Amino acid sequence: MNFTIIPVTPFQQNCTLLWCEQTRRAAVVDPGGEVDRILAAAAQVPVELEKILLTHAHLDHAGGAAELASQFDLPIEGPHRDDQFWIDALPEQSRMFGMPPVDGFVPTRWLEQGDRVTFGNITLDVLHCPGHTPGHIVFFHPPERLAIVGDVLFRGSIGRTDFPRGDHATLIRSIREKLWPLGDDVRFIPGHGPMSTFGEERRTNPFVSDQAVATG
Repeated sequence: MNFTIIPVTPFQQNCTLLWCEQTRRAAVVDPGGEVDRILAAAAQVPVELEKILLTHAHLDHAGGAAELASQFDLPIEGPHRDDQFWIDALPEQSRMFGMPPVDGFVPTRWLEQGDRVTFGNITLDVLHCPGHTPGHIVFFHPPERLAIVGDVLFRGSIGRTDFPRGDHATLIRSIREKLWPLGDDVRFIPGHGPMSTFGEERRTNPFVSDQAVATG
C-alpha cells in the first residue's frame, strides 16, 4: 500500500489518497473539499478511485464526500452512525464558515468497531474511537504499521472535545485503549499537521503521554 497526503480547504485538513500498488485502485480518506485538487493528485499517480472512507463527519473531513461520490459513483464507507447528526449539519456548517455549498448524504456503509474495509488488494481494520465526535473511527493497516487517525490524535496534541457530543475523558480512553495497544512503532497520519508515531506520542504528548496520565 502507498499513500499521499493532500492538504485541502482553508483548514489544511490532511485528505489521504491510499492505493494498492498491485491493482492501482485507491481509496480517498476524508475528502474535506477542493475535489479538483484531490482528483489531480489521483491522476498524477495515476490510480483508479474505488471508494471514499470517512473518519468522521466534520465539514473539513467530509465536505467533499457527496460531490466526489456523485461524480464517480463511489461508495462512502464510514464513519460510525453516531455521526449522522454531523452529516445532517454539513450544509449549515458550510454556510457558517463561508465555504462553497455542501450537500448532506447517507453513507453507503456505516462502520463499527472490528469491521474491515477493502480497496484493491488492501484491507484496513476499523477502530471506533469516539471523543472528538461520537462516531469517529480510525483506519489501521497492520502490514504497513500505518494508522489514519483523523482528529483523534496529533503530533503533540489531541482532538478538540468542545464540539457537540465531544467528550474529553472518552477521547483519552480511545487513544490509550484503542490506539496504544497497536504498538509504539505504528506511524499515523493525523487530520491536520505532520505525521508521528504512537511511541513518540506516548513519550512526549502532554495530553496522553504515559507520564501525563500517571500524574493527571
